[in-house]
Amino acid sequence: MFEVFGPASLAVLSFTEAIIQPLPPDILYLPMLVNAMGDTPLVVWLWGVVTVASVLGSLVGYLIGQRWGTPLMVRFGQEHQLKKLEHLTENYGSIGIFIAAFSPIPYKVLGWMAGMGHMEKKSFLIAGFLGRGLRFGLEALLIGIYGNQALQAMEWFIANEILLAIATIACAAMAWMSWRWWNSIGDGSTA
Repeated sequence: MFEVFGPASLAVLSFTEAIIQPLPPDILYLPMLVNAMGDTPLVVWLWGVVTVASVLGSLVGYLIGQRWGTPLMVRFGQEHQLKKLEHLTENYGSIGIFIAAFSPIPYKVLGWMAGMGHMEKKSFLIAGFLGRGLRFGLEALLIGIYGNQALQAMEWFIANEILLAIATIACAAMAWMSWRWWNSIGDGSTA
C-alpha cells in the first residue's frame, strides 16, 4: 500500500509519528531512499517531505500539549510540575528539541512538553527543522554514498531505538551526576 502512495505515505507516517504513533518514518523513508539511489532530485524531495511532515506533526503535538496538557496537569494536582516544565523549556527548550529531533529520544514527547511549557513556537520550529533536517539529511547522504551497507546499519539503530534512547538518557544522567560531584569537591558539601 505504501508503494502506491509513495511520498504521500511517507508524509502521513512522518506527520503522525511526530504526534502520537510509535512507528518511526525511517521504516518507510530508508527503503524509499534505496530505491531512489542515483536520482538526486528524488532523494532531496523525499528528504524535504519527511522533514517538513515531521515538523508539522510536532507542531500539532505542541498545540495538543498547549491546549490539553496544562489542564490535565492541573486536574491531577501537578501545578508545581508545570512551573518546572516552563523553567526547563525557557532555559533548555531549543537544545532539547534539537536533540530529540536528531536522536532516538521520542520527538513527540518533547513536542507535547514544549506546548505544556509554553515554549516560543518560533524557537520550537527552528530547532525541529534543524534537528529533523540534519537527521534525515544524514540518512539520505549515507544511503547515497554507502548504499545497502548504510541501510543495514540504520535498520539496526531503528530496531534498537528504545534501547539507544535509554542508554543516551542513562549516560547523560551519569555525566550530570559526575559533573555535580566534581563541582562539589572542596566546597564543604557532601553531595
